[in-house]
Amino acid sequence: MRKYGLLLIGFWFIIFCHAADLDSYFRSIGLVEVSAIDKSIHFELKYATADNLFKESVYTGITGIWLHPDAAVKLIKAQKILKETNPDYSLIVYDAARPMSVQRRMWNLVRGTNKTNYVSNPAKGGGLHNYGMAVDVTIINKAGKPLPMGSPFDHFGEEAHINKEEMLLQSGKITREEFNNRRLLRMVMRQAGFRTILYEWWHFNACSREEAKKNYKLIE
Repeated sequence: MRKYGLLLIGFWFIIFCHAADLDSYFRSIGLVEVSAIDKSIHFELKYATADNLFKESVYTGITGIWLHPDAAVKLIKAQKILKETNPDYSLIVYDAARPMSVQRRMWNLVRGTNKTNYVSNPAKGGGLHNYGMAVDVTIINKAGKPLPMGSPFDHFGEEAHINKEEMLLQSGKITREEFNNRRLLRMVMRQAGFRTILYEWWHFNACSREEAKKNYKLIE
């Protein structure tokens, strides 16, 4: 019984340490801080603030963009491609690597609501963020203002869907400028090796889910 108690204490101590200092934890498991390697890439970690769909912070102890090295190389390449074509623009990252402990917290906050389709169920293995192989990103201009994309980040409606953009444009729900900005974002991210998903214009995966399960470790 005493041994079990010590193990339980140790488990919760590890969880607490992860939550208290994610920067150190990510570094210890081999992730890289992209924002330290390429300082031209901006970041505003939405889930470390209340400016997100949960209306509360779900992260603590994180102060930069952390990714698996394979995804980091692609993000740095995407920034280079963007700068070569549009020198006054820059990528800004809203979320990157995400521990399963945070994924479980997110799921508990949306469970039983109409937002469950937009948060990966941790019971099913989570998503690519949980491998450090996904990034939520958009483009800012020289003044640091995000380019209009037709919907805010974390907008869960058809305006955020990339497979309906022609219809959205024709119906006036997004403008030609917003349409073109999305195309630009996808162009630089795809050329760097990222993949899109249908329902979030801001989300990009550095590999498939099958590749992640085979080649990478979940971030606990």
